[in-house]
Formats: sequence, C-alpha cells, structure tokens
Amino acid sequence: MRLADPFSWLNEAVHKRALGGLIVLSILLMLAMGTLDRQIRTPEATFGVGSFELARTLEASQQILASWDPTARIYVALSLGLDYLFLATYSLSIALACVRVAAALRSRSSGLANLGLWLAWGQLAAALLDAVENYALIRVLVGAQEAIWPGLAWACALPKFAIVALGLVYVLLGAPAALVLARREQRNT
Repeated sequence: MRLADPFSWLNEAVHKRALGGLIVLSILLMLAMGTLDRQIRTPEATFGVGSFELARTLEASQQILASWDPTARIYVALSLGLDYLFLATYSLSIALACVRVAAALRSRSSGLANLGLWLAWGQLAAALLDAVENYALIRVLVGAQEAIWPGLAWACALPKFAIVALGLVYVLLGAPAALVLARREQRNT
C-alpha cells in the first residue's frame, strides 16, 4: 500500500520553487537564531536555547533563567518567536525534500519510497511538537512556576529532534543514491 504524498496538490514547478525558497528562508532564519543564541550562552546554558529546551525540570529551567540578564531574556524571546517561523520553513523543506527523494527512489524500492513519505508526514508532526515546545518555553520564560512546562518542552523536543534527524538522514543519503540510480538508468537506455 502506497502512503499518500502530503504535497500531491502541488505541481512539479511549484514543488521545486517552494523547496528552494523554503531552504533559503530556513538558512536565513537559522543564521539569525544562531546570532541570538550566541548572546545567551552561559555556563548554565552552554547550548543556549537548546539547553533551555532540554532542561526538563523547573529547577534546571530556573537555573538557566537566572543565568540570563534582562537583555539575554529578550534574545531568548526573539529566538522563540523566530522559531515559530523557522519550524514552518524547516519542516516543510525537509518534508518536500523527502517527497522528492521518495519519488526518485519509487522505481527501485517502494519500501524506501514509502519511508520517505512517512518521514515527510513526520516533519509536519515535528513542527507541531516544536510549536508546543515553544509555547511551554515561553510560559517558563514569562514566569510560570508549574513543573509541567519544562517537562512538556523536553517531551516535545526529544521526538522532534529525532524526527528531523531521520528526515535529514533520509534526504542526505537518499538524494545522492537517487542521482546515481538515475544516471545508471540513463546510460542503460
């Protein structure tokens, strides 16, 4: 059984343009967020916002917050705001790339092609997890004292990172494989 392509409603030309534009926008947002992140690294937050995402407990989150001065907290807020746009661009970029690789591999391996479609859908789930994670982190940033928020951020961050990593591995390994297969087929015809 073939899984449905989440972007089957896009024609080929729009698919290519959307992928290119989303990749460029994702890179620009990553650079902007990286610039902000460098401003908030402390011994308690060695990975900047990443440390905050993975703090897991209210106590650990509070230690990170205490290490940030008011300016750093503004950078964190800006980064979390930008991340709402970034989660849309990176998830759609990876999902579109997974679909393209899946289509290229379909003639050789329906299993690998279906895996790509699963991973494409997974990127949309990763975006939802990222949005919930950001909301939880914003709650902590503005002073929420409930232990649920850092735990929820952590519980959303881990599967998000795993899904995104799997999608990237699929694209980074599958795209070159698809190119090699396409060249072989061209030589054999």
